[in-house]
Amino acid sequence: MRAAQPRSRQQTLSQRRRLIGSSCKLFFSNDPVKIVKAKGQYMYDEDGRQYLDCINNVAHVGHCHPDIVKAAHEQNQLLNTNSRYLHDNLVDYAERLSKTLPEKLCIFYFLNSGSEANDLALRLARQYTKHEDVIVLDHAYHGHLTSLIDISPYKFRNLEGQKEWVHVAPVPDTYRGLYREDHKDSVTAYADEVKNIIEHAHKRGRKIAAFFVESLPSVGGQIIPPAGYFQKVAQHVHKAGGVFIADEIQVGFGRVGKHFWAFQLQGEDFIPDIVTMGKPIGNGHPLACVATTKEIAEAFAATGVEYFNTFGGNPVSCAIGLAVLDVIEKEHLQAHATEVGNFLMKLLKEQQIKHPIIGDVRGCGLFIGVDLIKDQAERTPAPAEAEYLITRLKEEYILLSTDGPGRNVLKFKPPMCFNMEDAKFVVETMDKILTDMEKGCLNQQKTSTCST
Repeated sequence: MRAAQPRSRQQTLSQRRRLIGSSCKLFFSNDPVKIVKAKGQYMYDEDGRQYLDCINNVAHVGHCHPDIVKAAHEQNQLLNTNSRYLHDNLVDYAERLSKTLPEKLCIFYFLNSGSEANDLALRLARQYTKHEDVIVLDHAYHGHLTSLIDISPYKFRNLEGQKEWVHVAPVPDTYRGLYREDHKDSVTAYADEVKNIIEHAHKRGRKIAAFFVESLPSVGGQIIPPAGYFQKVAQHVHKAGGVFIADEIQVGFGRVGKHFWAFQLQGEDFIPDIVTMGKPIGNGHPLACVATTKEIAEAFAATGVEYFNTFGGNPVSCAIGLAVLDVIEKEHLQAHATEVGNFLMKLLKEQQIKHPIIGDVRGCGLFIGVDLIKDQAERTPAPAEAEYLITRLKEEYILLSTDGPGRNVLKFKPPMCFNMEDAKFVVETMDKILTDMEKGCLNQQKTSTCST
């Protein structure tokens, strides 16, 4: 079989437009990048130009990490089959994961994607509680399956709307939310919003199955919930007979630095009932997991209906999952995330003082958001300016993107090997672009795209 001839970027783009659904969007759609290889925190286009990847939290320990590639290759040469056969990789991986979690989260289900994991978590919660309703945060996104679109305000507000069994609580955002940094007790105030939702649902004869939340809301704008919020919410949810589901698909596996799981930022006294994992778990290989308690797992099994996932927990996936854990430990990536993340936060906060367009810098480890605003008093989102900035950064070979309901929050979720020099390069480049933007605004007498 002859090797395919290299195609130009434009040829590939034309073929994609002809063959791939138009709802499958590209980064930088007006001028997309064609990536042909990657290594560590860097990606390379068809002309060999190097881009710094600041957003790919899936390639968790680095693109094409040799240890991950080796683990996959060696196991592929031996066996890949389903989990109905005994295999050491499955139980070894579950055992390793269990050592990273609180003791009561000791039963595991393996799947292929975060969406599958969240769908299973929803089934577990409903079977255990015998209730139907779910509370989620505004702007949340939990996956692309029908069941998850229904609990993702980020999606359902643009589709068929909110189902009667879905209840939406305000995001615990102390910068732009209902209760801000100057509130005397934002933790209790935000938790009481959930309590009020439960009470209102009960008056309508509804029963709560779960509070379903990203440990750090990502699509919602790189939000860091105030410590203690989960504990208070869990009290209200448990009292109502529901369970607490922590979605770690975006932020787990040491990204926050000081802890392995982002829910642990809330304090040692908080333990969710179900945890879902995906994206970084396999460093780009399709792998996901649900961890839960024996009680919830037994209630699920009591139906007598088998749960079987054809590729979930196969030997190759588990070999890769084990290799990811090994690399995190061997390369001290949690400590690295803390060190580099703190440095990046420091540099960004210095820019916040210099550039009024930066309203807030928030984050933990290598999960950081930079909130761009039009004015300091109203904190009005600046989406056009954010889009312009990331486009200019791409021209400087830096890949960054935006999130948040206003599409104005720059999101940093790079591979965990992202280093100090990378941080300096990004921030220095941002500084130059923001300075140019400010000069341009002055020269244009503050036209509609000026924010400062």
